[in-house]
Amino acid sequence: MKVLIIINDASYGTEKAFNALRLAMTFQKEHKDVAVNVFLLADAVTCAIPNQETPDGYYNLERMLKSVIRKSGLVKACGSCLNARGLKDVELIEGVEFSTMSHLTQWTVDADKVITF
Repeated sequence: MKVLIIINDASYGTEKAFNALRLAMTFQKEHKDVAVNVFLLADAVTCAIPNQETPDGYYNLERMLKSVIRKSGLVKACGSCLNARGLKDVELIEGVEFSTMSHLTQWTVDADKVITF
């Protein structure tokens, strides 16, 4: 099975990105036969900025994304969304790919389940 998780909300402020990545990580832990793809869209592209410093005891999206990637999850960030936020030249977390709506469209067509946050 292929699962596509689309995150649309900002990195911090709400817990949508946090909960989306928790879900991705739980899929990987409990259902090893499920392929997990995560697409960062709109303000969620800021999740892919490296060197995040969060207070002790607070979740860190960079660590969560790296965990998903380490377990063979694929993570892509919308290129036009990065450009619109002045982030086109910012280095992304290792393993996060600069992407396009065409990639998102293909992932959507290939997915058995699509979940949005």
